[in-house]
Amino acid sequence: MAEPAGAAGPAVGFVGLGNIGKPMALRLAASGLPLHVYDVAPGPLAELAAAGAQVGGSVAEVAAAVDVLCVMVRDDEQVRDVLLEALTRAREGLTVVVHSTVAPGTPGELADVAARHGVRLLDAPVSGGPMGAAEGTLAIMVGGDEDAFAAARPALEAMGTKVVHAGPVGAGTRFKLARNLMHFVSFTAATEAQRLAEAAGLDIKALGDVVRHTDAITGGPGAIMHRDTTAPIAPDDFWHGVFSHVVALGDKDLGFAVALADELGVDVPLARLAEERLGKGLGL
Repeated sequence: MAEPAGAAGPAVGFVGLGNIGKPMALRLAASGLPLHVYDVAPGPLAELAAAGAQVGGSVAEVAAAVDVLCVMVRDDEQVRDVLLEALTRAREGLTVVVHSTVAPGTPGELADVAARHGVRLLDAPVSGGPMGAAEGTLAIMVGGDEDAFAAARPALEAMGTKVVHAGPVGAGTRFKLARNLMHFVSFTAATEAQRLAEAAGLDIKALGDVVRHTDAITGGPGAIMHRDTTAPIAPDDFWHGVFSHVVALGDKDLGFAVALADELGVDVPLARLAEERLGKGLGL
């Protein structure tokens, strides 16, 4: 039987104590919520036990003891395996929260399987990495119905400072994939900038310091993400003037950067695409 949810909040289970899962679980342990954990590796279990968590002997044992079961394992296949084992002993009304980043169609499939057992499912991938997990400052993007979200919310807020209910099941995963598209395209752009700087005889570690410094001030790529649509901007719209200025600066600086790359023989395909697409992408 699960522990009754009381003043301390719902009993929470956590399966998957890896690089991000372990610090997430430690934040739950520090929150005072009753916590049960399981992992195949003994080391993280010992650390969570020392932090006050109850160690389960299996996924099923943890699922039977909790109101909310958080899952942070490697991939879609492992998520399916964990869910199927949890369903063998889960009581009706359990809320399973999938923190792993999975394929867009996986949350809906898993939610259908869970519903046949009277279990609710949320997809709730996270952003912020191990540092955000350790500090409890993750962004958590949640897909699922209102009741399931309300049930899981105390646990989610113990692990993150930005909890977004993005919509129905699957919305959390789509939100995370959109966020990470920008993440990894930006990383690829950074490799172009490093190659250009290196070819120009510059200190690329110093360039990284400057990028991190100024992004902390300006907000980085997120600084342009304030509109609620990607539709073309009307000339009398406030953002038309703002983004016209952005494009004017971008055209100038990208043009100079591409010219320098040509001079130094550095391939910068993303910079060339940015020259073509910046204005249209901003809605101008």
